[in-house]
Amino acid sequence: MKPDVLLAFEPRRRQMEALERDYTLHRYDLAKDKKALLAEAGPICRAMYANGHLHVDQAFLDLAPALEMIAVTSAGYEPMDVDAIANRGIRLTNTSVALVEDVADMALLLVLATRRQLVRGDAYVRSGEWAQKGMMGLTTSTAGKRAGIVGLGRIGGAIAKRLEAVGLEIGYFGRTQKDVPYRFFDTAEGLADWADILVVAASGGSGTAHIVSADVLSALGPQGSFVNIARGTVVDEKALIAALKEGRIASAGLDVFMNEPAPDPELIALPNVTLYPHHASGTEETRDAMHQLALDNLGAFFAGKPLLTPVI
Repeated sequence: MKPDVLLAFEPRRRQMEALERDYTLHRYDLAKDKKALLAEAGPICRAMYANGHLHVDQAFLDLAPALEMIAVTSAGYEPMDVDAIANRGIRLTNTSVALVEDVADMALLLVLATRRQLVRGDAYVRSGEWAQKGMMGLTTSTAGKRAGIVGLGRIGGAIAKRLEAVGLEIGYFGRTQKDVPYRFFDTAEGLADWADILVVAASGGSGTAHIVSADVLSALGPQGSFVNIARGTVVDEKALIAALKEGRIASAGLDVFMNEPAPDPELIALPNVTLYPHHASGTEETRDAMHQLALDNLGAFFAGKPLLTPVI
């Protein structure tokens, strides 16, 4: 008999075909009465295939007594109560290794687009202002400046290499100092004070909430740019809006927001912000790799083999 799997998120077609072939699926994602579905499937499903937006708390786990493993298709899993999951002895995997390159590319894109005002320039040509008013005002160079990275993990390291390649000096702040040729700072505020551009690549969650505070933004200064490809929670968004409005920082490039998919109207109305819809990993190749990695973790679990990318 095929193993029973709780399906909380429908993957791409190829992975869905494999799931349907190899497992008996219980469609939590499609259930109108999710509690009833969980009460029925929870006692027989040893594993769950989900994305990182699923809210998993103690009440959820109480209705899934057979659950032993959760394969998450994304890098983040903030809505999941990791302590409760770990206390039950449930294994958890994610796919952060699969999205490093595309997310790092987006960080570089946001840095350059923000500093060189790409969106404004595009509008300047389309509106006819170039013909009517002449050349657009000058922007700020990137090469020769300092880039501070908050969180020098896999993604942060890949961002550092890209920024170094376009002529930026690199510094970083993180939980531990690493064996890298970049300057280490023991506070985010110290890094921001040194940097011209501050990029956040830290993981989300309570441990990094508002790690970029009003004080950090003030330290970045009126010529500084802030770029976030991490999670909306890592920055005090109200403080960011105020800093942008009041000219205490020059600009921001954001892929993530506190309220998604409807960010604060006050934020998106600002002309000195470059916006992207939490889509840094949104390529055909990377999404396919992410969903496949979650599927491979599921396969490893049922085969009794080591999980490929365990979180716990």
